[in-house]
Amino acid sequence: MTSDSAPSGVNSEMQGRTFGPYTYEVSAAKIQEFATATGANSPVHHSREAARAAGYANVVAPPTFAVVPAQAAEAGYVAHPESGIDFTRVVHADESFTHTRPITAGDTLHTSVEVTRILTRGSLTLITTTATITDDDGGSVATVGSTLAVRGKENDE
Repeated sequence: MTSDSAPSGVNSEMQGRTFGPYTYEVSAAKIQEFATATGANSPVHHSREAARAAGYANVVAPPTFAVVPAQAAEAGYVAHPESGIDFTRVVHADESFTHTRPITAGDTLHTSVEVTRILTRGSLTLITTTATITDDDGGSVATVGSTLAVRGKENDE
């Protein structure tokens, strides 16, 4: 462990770094799978015709679907060899969403993740990231805030 690592092994020097952008192609099938898994039963999540009747171009993702491209991008930070994160010690502590527009099937999303805060308390390290999701034109789609709690090895018994 270096002087810049917490007891959890997390490298605090990663704070302020940005990873990405990562590209995610949104399909109707992925939206439908997510909607089914999360109990989002609105027809706009499952039927193109229902979505069009409601004024959308295609099947609409539930608001929490933004976590899919956000976590895919966040994985780039977590897996980075300098992060010091042992994913087997991670618990997801918090998630927040701010949407600029709905995500629909056919979107190509680009997500960048910034490590906005690393805070260590005892053997627990809290990592806050902010994922910024844009479309092909660079327009804002959503922002996802996430906090991961990384347990230190001292918590093992």
